[in-house]
Amino acid sequence: MSAADEILDIVDEQDRVVGQSPRGEAYAKGLRHRCVFIEARDAAGRLFVHRRTPTKLVFPSLYDMFVGGVVGAGETYDEAALREAEEELGVTGLPRPEYLFKFLYDGGPGRTWWSAVYQVRCDLPVRPQVEEVAWHAFLPEEEVERRLGEWEWVPDGLAAYERLRAYRSAR
Repeated sequence: MSAADEILDIVDEQDRVVGQSPRGEAYAKGLRHRCVFIEARDAAGRLFVHRRTPTKLVFPSLYDMFVGGVVGAGETYDEAALREAEEELGVTGLPRPEYLFKFLYDGGPGRTWWSAVYQVRCDLPVRPQVEEVAWHAFLPEEEVERRLGEWEWVPDGLAAYERLRAYRSAR
């Protein structure tokens, strides 16, 4: 089954399931669905950053400071966070990612999805999926901050990153 055929729950403004649709159709029609964003750090506290492959359906070849993806139909955010983190990092036995908060990403008409943000520590050697990740590294937070103005980042990841910074500074 291709990524475009994966079945997603379609949700309303309150994140209630109102239907189901294949991913490709959900993207083409701009149907609201669910996504997870997992901030992965290594034992030294460095952030996993990667560049998406040019074949990605959404935001090809852009940089991202999260691993993650869509929540499948009938799947919980927590289940999707662990599955996506292990898939994208290429590891098994990752600790369950810690849920932090959820927000409705709005990237304009047809580009809106509920986004649950998590964090996880990854002490395992990573082997990211070559279909998903063109380049990766664990970078110190200062370097990520410096690169914000230099690299082209996925817009939903940037929105999640800004909200995560605000969330942490408010605690």
